[in-house]
Amino acid sequence: MNNLVKVGMADLNTATPPETIRTSGLGSCVGVVIYDEKAKISGMAHIMLPDSSFARSGILNRAKYADTAIQDLIKKMIVLGVSKYRLKAKIAGGAQMFKFSSNSEAMRIGPRNVVAVKETLQGLNISIVYEDVGGSSGRTIEFNPATSILEIRTVNKGVVQV
Repeated sequence: MNNLVKVGMADLNTATPPETIRTSGLGSCVGVVIYDEKAKISGMAHIMLPDSSFARSGILNRAKYADTAIQDLIKKMIVLGVSKYRLKAKIAGGAQMFKFSSNSEAMRIGPRNVVAVKETLQGLNISIVYEDVGGSSGRTIEFNPATSILEIRTVNKGVVQV
């Protein structure tokens, strides 16, 4: 299907019918889908880290961080014609991919990404209508803006459509 918009790691993009939008390799990363059901416009961000204050010096990849990626994605979607007041979100990912001997907070990237995504969306008054987060399995997600259905493929767990 050539109507597939792919979102890489630390990347974001938008899709409108007949396109679908997909990101794969969600381990500790969180895939955020934001959509306007009425306008049939969707956006997706593949978030790697909770907060842009973690950025080392140099050029900031804003799509990598929960706080900046979500803001940038919404700006991009508003240009396409979404209503900020109709936006909803579905999120997946944020797994704890590795077991660590220490309970160091710095190693809990997945759970921290989930918290950062939720706080950012809440701050923007965007409700999360579905979430599949945590656990220890990787995920691939694909969203269809025509139907507002999110397909989540979880390693060793099969496919869920919500």
